[in-house]
Amino acid sequence: MIKADLHIHTEYSPDCNTPLARIIDRCRETGIDCLAVADHNTIEGALKMQDIAPFPVIVAEEVLTPHGEIMGMFLKENIPGGLSVAETISRIRAQGGLVAIPHPFDRFRQSALDSEITRGLAEQGEIDVIEVFNSRTPLYRSSARAESFARKYGIPGSAGSDAHTLQAIGNAYVEMPEFNGREDFLSALAGGTVFGHRTNPFVHINSVLAKLKSKL
Repeated sequence: MIKADLHIHTEYSPDCNTPLARIIDRCRETGIDCLAVADHNTIEGALKMQDIAPFPVIVAEEVLTPHGEIMGMFLKENIPGGLSVAETISRIRAQGGLVAIPHPFDRFRQSALDSEITRGLAEQGEIDVIEVFNSRTPLYRSSARAESFARKYGIPGSAGSDAHTLQAIGNAYVEMPEFNGREDFLSALAGGTVFGHRTNPFVHINSVLAKLKSKL
């Protein structure tokens, strides 16, 4: 079994300053031995992490659409932000990726995908993975709703720390069987168990400071 934190950020996100090498060190400290690196609108950091990490790294990306974020997993190319939901999904599918919905139903997060759009995508069979626990989602009922939604539509549930700082890495993870590639990942995830706790909400201050530093 492996411990997979399936949503983290690196210094390649504009709201994160965490170097790749220090992320690897932190994973060793916490026992995390699989990551999905999902920087905002870029896979550059994920690709570099995949080259240097001593454990499996899923190349992912949080893509901001006009209606909220969609995560592509197992990507090979960047997908630009600002595209429609349909076009974003089309580009994920075109490169053999998986469509994941991060932090669904989080009322406090402007980047959460619109709830009705999420429901419509599920009914159309367009969602491969849904995040049922995100450490930065403050309300338990948001996670409970995501879990219920995943069960209703038979979608494998993932978990991630959504870490923008070193200390947050491993705050949420899935203990799951080892996998080999995209299809194997889905079956392994379906057989996994979610663990984790919520990150102190004051950690959002770090993201704001990182954005300011990036702009300067």
